[in-house]
Amino acid sequence: MNYLTIKLACGAIATIGLYTMLYRENKVYRVFEHMFLGLASGYSVVAIWTDVLKSSWWDKMVGSATSTGEPATMGFWPYALLLPIGLMGYFVFSKKHNWVSRIPIGILIGLYSGQQFQAWLDQYGGQIVGTFKPVVPNNWTFFAPYVDPQNLQQVSDVKHTVYISTALSNLIFVFTVLSVVSYFIFSFEPKPGSRISRFWTGMASSGRWLLMIGFGALFGTTVMMRFALLIDRMYYVWVEFLYKAILHH
Repeated sequence: MNYLTIKLACGAIATIGLYTMLYRENKVYRVFEHMFLGLASGYSVVAIWTDVLKSSWWDKMVGSATSTGEPATMGFWPYALLLPIGLMGYFVFSKKHNWVSRIPIGILIGLYSGQQFQAWLDQYGGQIVGTFKPVVPNNWTFFAPYVDPQNLQQVSDVKHTVYISTALSNLIFVFTVLSVVSYFIFSFEPKPGSRISRFWTGMASSGRWLLMIGFGALFGTTVMMRFALLIDRMYYVWVEFLYKAILHH
């Protein structure tokens, strides 16, 4: 039995051990769960240094040099001040000096809060602008014609033309946005029995149903992701391990 077969066997045993959770909580699952968490923790430590700290902190602090030893980029020593701030977070394990760990937390919350104004606009500003869609067609062809993707002028013309199908899609989108937003407005309530009240109630009810449809679609996507993961692991056990490594070894 070669090294590859042993490696595949370990992966298959770990996969089966983790899926024993589908039967019930058991010690086999616990063993492999702790093994997975330990490996993930060790991998995370290395990944944090290689992918985050080294490039975003260490290299910027010490600079870099060319193959001849000459400096390529100058270091920026104030980055060293981040080290004691980060180490303060580990005082959370001290009962006596636990308060020290709140200093970096306060610094991070302050920086994060200030950045969130711009981050909110960057994330949601485009979405808000994107809800303003034309609902009246300017071309009475039902579907957009096929154009050559290489012809940028034709692509631009089709993109800026509102066909009947495009207008219908935009109308459904705008109605969905307005009805869902009306469902979450609780600041005031129209006078019961009035036309505005009946209209508002209808919009809110439509928003609730559309939200349920959206959440159902998200749940279905989640289920399909779980099945995709299951199929991948079963392919590993039955094909990669049993069929290729054992039967055809």
